[in-house]
Amino acid sequence: MSKIFKLGVIGNPIEHSLSPFIHSRFARYENISVDYIAYKVEEDNFNEFINDFFANSLSKGLNVTLPFKKHAAEIPGSLSEEAKFIKAVNTIIRHENRFLLDSTDGKGFMEDLKSNKIDITGKNILIYGAGGAVESILYRIILDKPKSICIINRTQQKASRLVKKYQSNFQIESSINIEVNYDVVINGSSAGLTGAFIPPEKIKTNNKTCFYDLNYSLDKTPFCKWASDNSSYVFDGIGMLVNQAAYSFQLWFDVFPETGKVLNDINSIKK
Repeated sequence: MSKIFKLGVIGNPIEHSLSPFIHSRFARYENISVDYIAYKVEEDNFNEFINDFFANSLSKGLNVTLPFKKHAAEIPGSLSEEAKFIKAVNTIIRHENRFLLDSTDGKGFMEDLKSNKIDITGKNILIYGAGGAVESILYRIILDKPKSICIINRTQQKASRLVKKYQSNFQIESSINIEVNYDVVINGSSAGLTGAFIPPEKIKTNNKTCFYDLNYSLDKTPFCKWASDNSSYVFDGIGMLVNQAAYSFQLWFDVFPETGKVLNDINSIKK
């Protein structure tokens, strides 16, 4: 009888997570037996949960979502260079009785851009939001050498914090340049999911500008609805979600799973 590896995602809230669906599909297509469960955990119980989960010898790893990504970066173990810099972890891997800690969000985002033929090298990028979702992709965006990056946020202090953190790697602006025509507009604020999206005034875009919402939903997000009136190049975070999950799966099982089939499966649900 084949081993059934124990996996999961930890967060709060977690009820609407698509991760169990995605990883169960990955495992099915790769002929690997897994038991992947979404766990809702209170913040005070995070460390206790980690200890209890990995007490099982078949526990292979965990995905981590809000509000625990910063907590996970403090687990004793080996942090990847990326996770160490952004101080956040979305994937825990148990390897030979020690923890490897990584962040696959940025790689998943870039892989989805590639899949959609979006090249950000030498491009002007405008980002809404300055929270954890934005920081999880900013590290990889900078590595791709865009022409400029502007981050705007309702709380200017949060945007300034990111600008200061990355200033030795890249010159980031925190106010819109009305002379710049933005090639890529990324939404990383929760406003793009939880309510009507209110775009800033005086931003220059064109009909080839790409709009990308880091949020995802089985319905069109408010940001995507707004963006659809401005461009035909509009994407939500489903592709990023599937690809960051695929990189996690690769860390656990040393195989990069079939993402196209899983995206098709999710799109069939959306229809």
